[in-house]
Amino acid sequence: MDYILALDQGTTSSRAILFDRQGQVAASAQHEYPQHFPQPGWVEHDPLDIWNSQLACAREVLQTSGIDAGQVAAIGIANQRETTVVWDRRTGEPLCHAIVWQDRRTAELCDALRADGHAPLIQRKTGLELDAYFSATKLQWLLTHVPGARTRAERGELAFGTVDSWLAYKLTGRHVTDVSNASRTMLFNINSLRWDEELLALFGVPASMLPEVVASSGQVGVTDEKWFGRAIPLAGIAGDQQAATFGQACHRRGMVKNTYGTGCFMLMHAGDAPPVSHNRLLSTVGWTIDKHTDYLLEGSVFMGGATVQWLRDGLGIIKQSADVEALALSVPDSGGVMLVPAFVGLGAPHWDAYARGTIVGMTRGTTGAHIARAAVESIAYQSAELLAAMQKDAACAVHEVRADGGAARNDMLMQFQADLLGVPVIRPRVTETTALGAAYLAGLATGFWSSVEEIAAQWQAERRFEPRMPAARREESMARWAKAVAHAKGWALI
Repeated sequence: MDYILALDQGTTSSRAILFDRQGQVAASAQHEYPQHFPQPGWVEHDPLDIWNSQLACAREVLQTSGIDAGQVAAIGIANQRETTVVWDRRTGEPLCHAIVWQDRRTAELCDALRADGHAPLIQRKTGLELDAYFSATKLQWLLTHVPGARTRAERGELAFGTVDSWLAYKLTGRHVTDVSNASRTMLFNINSLRWDEELLALFGVPASMLPEVVASSGQVGVTDEKWFGRAIPLAGIAGDQQAATFGQACHRRGMVKNTYGTGCFMLMHAGDAPPVSHNRLLSTVGWTIDKHTDYLLEGSVFMGGATVQWLRDGLGIIKQSADVEALALSVPDSGGVMLVPAFVGLGAPHWDAYARGTIVGMTRGTTGAHIARAAVESIAYQSAELLAAMQKDAACAVHEVRADGGAARNDMLMQFQADLLGVPVIRPRVTETTALGAAYLAGLATGFWSSVEEIAAQWQAERRFEPRMPAARREESMARWAKAVAHAKGWALI
C-alpha cells in the first residue's frame, strides 16, 4: 500500500488529498459547498452538503489519479472545528443545519453565563474563553430551539458531534471524536481528558449525546465497502489547526505555525501539560499518540482568507481570490486605509462578539486597490497581535513562524507578515499541511511511517521571508491598527 488518503473538511470547501511515503501530494480534489446566512451573525451548513462534498472529493481523487482504493493504507480526517452537528442515531439523518464555528447567535447566552460567574470555571477546565465560538452554547441553543430536540436527546435518540464525528459516523458507523476536537467543545476537561459532568450540567447537555473520545492517531474503524469499493482503515483524526501544527513538524515546545485559511490560527507547541494563558489565548489539546498527549497555545482570528472572499463575493472587486495580490500590489501602500474584518466579531486577544467590520482612513483618492491592500494587510495585523500575546504567555522568544494555508501562497502577505512580526516567516514546500498532518497521524497508526522523527525529517522550506521593516515603523503601524480596532469594537451594541 503506497498512499494515505487525507480528508480535509474545511469551512467553505471539502478536499481530498493522496500523499505518498515522502509526504508529497500525489493527487487532490476540492469541492466548494453552500454557506447559509439565515440572519445577521448566523452561519450554517447543511451536514449532508458536508458529507456529499467530502465523499465526492474522495471518490474523485481516486478515480482521476488512477489509484485503486486497495493502494490506500489508511484515511486521516482533518476538519473545521467547533461546528456543531446533531443527527438521529437510528436513521443517521441530520436533525437540522449545523451551526458553524463563525456563528454568533449565542453571544448573549455567553454574556449571561459570564455575568453569573461561570467564565473562570470554564477557562480552568477547558482552557477556553467563554465565547459563542465553541460548541457548547451552539448545542444548548439547538436543544432549546429545535422542536422536540431536548426530549429526543434525553431519550438517547440524538447524537452530537463536531464535523470529524459526523464524517467518521458516515464512513464507519462509529460515533467517535478525537481529543483535539473534543477539547474545542467547551464540554471537555483538558486536565483529565474526559467529558466533564459539571460542564454538561451547566450547558444542559445529556451525556448520551456525546461521542467516544479516542486518540488522534489510532485505528478507530474501517469504512463501509460501498464508499470506495473496499474497506479502508480510519486511523487519524484531528481538528484542522492541530493537524496543521503536526503537519508543519512543530513537535517541540516553542515551535510556532500560522495557518492562513478562512480564519487564521497561530499555534505554539506548549509541551506535555496544559498551558495557562494570561493574555486571552486558548489552551488546547494538540494530539494524543501512544497515550502521550501534547498541548498547544492558540490564538484564533475569525476572518483571514474569508476577508478576501468578501472582496470577491461581497464587493465584487476581484473575480477570483487569487487576483487579490496583483490588485493590492498595483498601489504602493493602502493609502492610509485600515480595514478591520470583524464581520463575525473579533477573536483573540479581544474576544468581542459585538465588534463589526470597519474601514477607516478613506479619502476621495481611495480606490478598490487600496481597500484590497488594506484587506490583505488586515490578515497580517491580526496575526501579529496573536504572536505578541503568545510571546508574553510563553515567556520565550520565537525565532520563526511556519506558514501554511491557501493565503500563504500570497507573497505580499507573507512579506508584510514577516515585517510586522519581526521574525522570519517560512513557507514549506508542501503548503497543504492540514491534510498532511491528518495523513501523518493515520500513517503513524498503521506503520506507513515509523516515527515522528521520520515525519519531521520530511519537512522542507520552500521560501523564507525575512523582516525588512524598521522596528520604529513596525510599532507605529501596530499602533494605527489598534486605533482602527477600537472603532470596530462593540459596534453591534450601539
